[in-house]
Amino acid sequence: MKQFSMKLTASLIIAIAGYLAFWPVEIDPVAWQAPENFGYSGDFEKNQQLSQINRIELEGDIGPEDLALGKDGNVYFALLSGDIKFLDNQGQIQSWVNTGGRPLGIEFDQQGNLLVADAFKGLLSISPKGEITTLVKSVDGIDINYADDVDVASNGNIYFSDASSKFHAKEFGTYGASLLDINEHGGHGRIIEYNPETKTSTVLAQGVNFANGVTLSHDEQFVLFNETGTYRVMRLALNGDQRGQLAVVIDNLPSFPDNIARGGNGVYWLGLVSPRSKPLDMLSNSPSLRKVIQRLPEFLRPKAQHYGHIIAINDAGEVVFNLQDPKGIYGHTTGALEVDDKLYVSSLHDTALGVTKNVNY
Repeated sequence: MKQFSMKLTASLIIAIAGYLAFWPVEIDPVAWQAPENFGYSGDFEKNQQLSQINRIELEGDIGPEDLALGKDGNVYFALLSGDIKFLDNQGQIQSWVNTGGRPLGIEFDQQGNLLVADAFKGLLSISPKGEITTLVKSVDGIDINYADDVDVASNGNIYFSDASSKFHAKEFGTYGASLLDINEHGGHGRIIEYNPETKTSTVLAQGVNFANGVTLSHDEQFVLFNETGTYRVMRLALNGDQRGQLAVVIDNLPSFPDNIARGGNGVYWLGLVSPRSKPLDMLSNSPSLRKVIQRLPEFLRPKAQHYGHIIAINDAGEVVFNLQDPKGIYGHTTGALEVDDKLYVSSLHDTALGVTKNVNY
């Protein structure tokens, strides 16, 4: 009996080892070298400045991932259910439309239409009456598999990100697809310009490791975007001989950057959705071991941590504000929107909007 038990144990060990070594997975990891993570030090020193944030509960809704200020003075937000709702001037949540997908980044154009980067459906435009029009579903013969964030220039041109052309948000879910793309690190993200007059789309940057938040610079000479899988913010030139050229604004962030948006006094608000994963950093140059991670049960794989963190940077990439909530009273923070004396904060997974007093410049 003892001999049988030993054989059975050995067989199980061999089977598990074989599974971890050879079982097919969705990803084909690419070797890279993650920069040393200095964590919450220097410009990112831990603090409690976001821990007094107020929660506006969403009555069962989840994931107010991005925010936009309408001409009516209402704060609009996109939800996991596909709903886009708004917070009216009396502080009451009102329903508006449902895209039938997963709206992520949102921004109003000059005509009052809400531009939506819908992860399942591509780039959408919603009229003030709630009529939904699809603007872009594919570019250069490649489907928009994960529209993520959007901004619009004063001349009407629209800039948006396709986070991953490989891992479809509808197939894997927005969160699941992001984990796959970041673990693979295969450069499947794109930044796209859409001209509404000519109805043409142009890929301005590709090979991005999870192309996430997008915003115009204050002078509209550049697009700033978050390369989430590489922990940095990039600058993309839009005009003249430099058009299409890339430069790093800030890198080696202590967390995964999500959305980015213009604020007052020349700053950009940046949401840091979760601290970096030590295992992923340690194994960045070991593709085969990252495959092993993918074969582990889901509860053992790296995942987003419930931590609140937003920062503001200037055009030089200097950190102007560093607001943290280590307690996770409001976690998985994706970005922030300035409205008068308030700073509204969005989240990937939370069941509330966050709002706190605006910082003093």
